Amino acid sequence: MTKKAWGGRFESNPESWVDAFNASIHFDKNLIDQDIQGSIAHATMLAEQNIIKTEEANQIIQGLKDIQADYYNGNLEDIHLNIEHALIQKIGQVGGKLHTGRSRNDQVATDMHLYTKQHVQEILTLIESLQKSILVIADEHVHTIMPGYTHLQRAQPISFAHHIMTYFWMLERDKSRFNDSLKRIDISPLGAAALSGTTHPIDRHRTQELLNFSSLYENSLDAVSDRDYIVETLHNISLTMVHLSRFAEEIIFWSTDEAKFITLSDSFSTGSSIMPQKKNPDMAELIRGKVGRTTGHLMSMLVTLKGLPLAYNKDMQEDKEGLFDAIHTIKGSLRIFEGMISTMQVNKERLNETVHKDFSNATELADYLVEQNIPFREAHEIVGKIVLWCIQNGKYLLDVPLEQYQSYNERIQENVYDYLKPENCLNRRKSYGSTGQESVQHQINVAKELI
Repeated sequence: MTKKAWGGRFESNPESWVDAFNASIHFDKNLIDQDIQGSIAHATMLAEQNIIKTEEANQIIQGLKDIQADYYNGNLEDIHLNIEHALIQKIGQVGGKLHTGRSRNDQVATDMHLYTKQHVQEILTLIESLQKSILVIADEHVHTIMPGYTHLQRAQPISFAHHIMTYFWMLERDKSRFNDSLKRIDISPLGAAALSGTTHPIDRHRTQELLNFSSLYENSLDAVSDRDYIVETLHNISLTMVHLSRFAEEIIFWSTDEAKFITLSDSFSTGSSIMPQKKNPDMAELIRGKVGRTTGHLMSMLVTLKGLPLAYNKDMQEDKEGLFDAIHTIKGSLRIFEGMISTMQVNKERLNETVHKDFSNATELADYLVEQNIPFREAHEIVGKIVLWCIQNGKYLLDVPLEQYQSYNERIQENVYDYLKPENCLNRRKSYGSTGQESVQHQINVAKELI
């Protein structure tokens, strides 16, 4: 009979296929660094509390460091299964004292808190790196005009910088959510044991300090049962991925032959196996597609927790794979996105051409009529009729003869043409947060201060 950590109560082992279903070794390896870190802190505290001897703690700590080194050197085969078992094999029975005053429940919970904290901090760094790339592009294109859209129909001319800065602010809110979640991630469950604490005179505040947690759980049941921070992290990842997906959709559209607003670097594009001319925005499409898996992990975790009684239940083993994959997915997506947009070419001439060959300045004409003391609703109807005439005659608003304008309303004068120029459409927008060039430059300056 293979020895189990819990084997004393049992007369036989599960069938091998049952063992395989129960096992978590194929993903627990992700936690080796956190597990070693938590175990070293626990052993240090046990010695300081005179629960084990100092020389025993030193022997355990060195053994743990050797196991960690062996793992990264590829010299261990079964480390994923049980670090404690490997420790006993390496340093003898003194290794069995490591588990004094703790349970696998608070041990794994500690690992997960340490892991989530580390990776959320890395995600924050990657988000900021992407924001910096957005700022570089925005700085270069404050005066680049593009058509703004609603319903995927051209609406009003806007600054390209204004458009792309929208994603800066989405990511800033994402950063805020991740930062706020750290308050609920950065809590130590170590010492809660299985569910009710321990009879040994441990010092939970000391292990909190050694592991650099900002606080600890006040309730031992809560410490081993809480997975809220995982749900919250999955939510934050899912929402950030949704924002990346929206941005990816714009990149995909902008790079089409129909738009030609941008040209993607070859490094972030792929070709076709049958159509030699193709240059596909596959990286953007993949990011757009990966939102399904990150959102799925969030839903899975919520359903897993629904109806679970206190304290630990084996269902909670399902908290890991989804989180690991979601973290891996968002980190990869952020790196790809940063590279993709920092190397893309913005086609300024094409963008300028589009805003001179559409009706995105129609609102300007309505506002012009309002300034001539015409009620907006009446002005709206007049402009609608002028646009219809343009469509029927293959013209744009800047092409309409003055006599034709005056046939709709005699108050329209020669200065209407300056009013309708796309660059003037932007410059007249002075309201805070608008697409006016002064306003856009101001928001970029605010963003730089934040970064």
